[in-house]
Amino acid sequence: MDFQGVLVGFDTETTGVDTGSDRIVTAAVVVRSPGRADEVLNWLADPGVEIPQAASDVHGITTEYARAHGRPAAEVLDEIASTLAALVSTGGTVVAFNASFDLAILRAELVRYGLPTLEERLGGELRAVLDPLVIDRAVDRWRKGKRTLGSLVEHYGIAAPQGDLHTADVDVAATLDVLGAILARHPEVGALSEAERFEWQRQAHRKWAESFNDWLRRQGRGNNLASTQWP
Repeated sequence: MDFQGVLVGFDTETTGVDTGSDRIVTAAVVVRSPGRADEVLNWLADPGVEIPQAASDVHGITTEYARAHGRPAAEVLDEIASTLAALVSTGGTVVAFNASFDLAILRAELVRYGLPTLEERLGGELRAVLDPLVIDRAVDRWRKGKRTLGSLVEHYGIAAPQGDLHTADVDVAATLDVLGAILARHPEVGALSEAERFEWQRQAHRKWAESFNDWLRRQGRGNNLASTQWP
């Protein structure tokens, strides 16, 4: 597959940042195909737990709103996973900013509800993944400053998104734009095969995480280390 193929942007907004215990509140998939307008799919779930105020402050969804307007979590999760699996099975590549978070929390949620994981639906490891955060860190390792989605939008000179970042579908569209800008500057990434890209990103994330964790330990903050696993 080349980068003229189908890109499947994916993002979640959640109750928190613990992939093992927190829950998905909203999710979006943006399908970007050459010569076609983006197809945008959105989901709102009732996560079945209270949404902390800190999380609501980020994505704007309160417990009361999710209960009133969200669909049952298991139903939403099954639809998300079915959609992603179908798109990947027909040649799509999942694009997620910090994919290790979104794919890990989706996996944990599916297991929680006894639903097949993406890997089970695909019959093997999900390898068609592109993570603009991991790629940016690898190709421009020594650049100072933040690596948030907003900061990368600014760094790569991308037009401001139409809507608020931390709204899942807006984040996905911005993520796809950032990926396109990175690949335009670094065509060597696009020259890799799918298998090579996957392993390169996995090793790049591990190298970053090990270096970041060493820094945290030197700062006396070794109780909150970054996971070396990707995606």
